[in-house]
Amino acid sequence: MSDIALEERLAATLARLILDPAAPPARHIAVGAASPIPAAACWLVKLLGHPVKLSLLHKRSGNPFTEGTRELFDLTGQGRIDLFFLGGGQIDGQANLNLVGTGEWPGTGVRFPGSFGSAFMYFMTPRTILFREEHSPRVLVEKVDNISAPGVSPPGVFRRGTAQALVTGKCVFAFHPDRARFSLSSLHPGETVDSVRAATGFDFDAEGEIGATPDPTAAELALLRGQVRAEMVETYPEFCGRVWGRAA
Repeated sequence: MSDIALEERLAATLARLILDPAAPPARHIAVGAASPIPAAACWLVKLLGHPVKLSLLHKRSGNPFTEGTRELFDLTGQGRIDLFFLGGGQIDGQANLNLVGTGEWPGTGVRFPGSFGSAFMYFMTPRTILFREEHSPRVLVEKVDNISAPGVSPPGVFRRGTAQALVTGKCVFAFHPDRARFSLSSLHPGETVDSVRAATGFDFDAEGEIGATPDPTAAELALLRGQVRAEMVETYPEFCGRVWGRAA
C-alpha cells in the first residue's frame, strides 16, 4: 500500500486544520454519524499525542453521552465543544449549507437528509470545518436553494464561530467570515486553479501561487493504516475494508 489513498490525504489534511496554531485550540472535538474521514482525522490527531477529547457520536462506547445528541447540544450550548464538522447537499460561496433539499421549500426537487442540529452547531461551536468529498457544480453552488445553516450572521446576532475551512476531494479552501468568501489554500495532486474553478459553482479568491496539499507523512500513514484503522474498524467496517483492506 505504498500509494496514498485520497481518503488518507483528506484525513491528514483535516488533522492539520485541527492543529492549526492560528485557530482557537480544539480541546474537545465532536464527530457526527457517518463521517469516517473526519473521524480518522480526529483519531490521527489523538494518536499523534495531542491532548484532545473525542466524542464520536456514531458509536455509543466512543462518546460520554447517555442521551445521544441531546447531550451534545447541551455541551455545545455551554461552550464545551470546540470543533465540529459539517457538510451539505449544497454549499455556496458564503459558506451557507443546505441539508433540506433542492427546489422550493421544503425541497421539492431532490430531498436531502435534513438539517437536524446543523444550524445550532454552526452557531455555537467556535470552529467548524466543512467537508464534502464530492467537488462538483451541483454540490458547490453559487447560492444554496434553501439555507439550513447560514455561514455568516448579521451584526448583533450571537454566534461563537463560523467555518474555518472547506475541504473537498480536489482542494482546500479557507473561509473569511469578514467578507463571507472562500479563498483557495491548496490543490490536491492533479488539480489546477482552472480545474477547480471549472468544478465550482461559486466564485473564490486565488491569490499568488497556490501550493499543493501536502502528502501525509510516513508516521501519519503508519498510524492511519495501523492504530487508526484498529480504532475505527468496528464502527466503519466497510470504509476500513475499502481504504485499508481487511485485517490480516
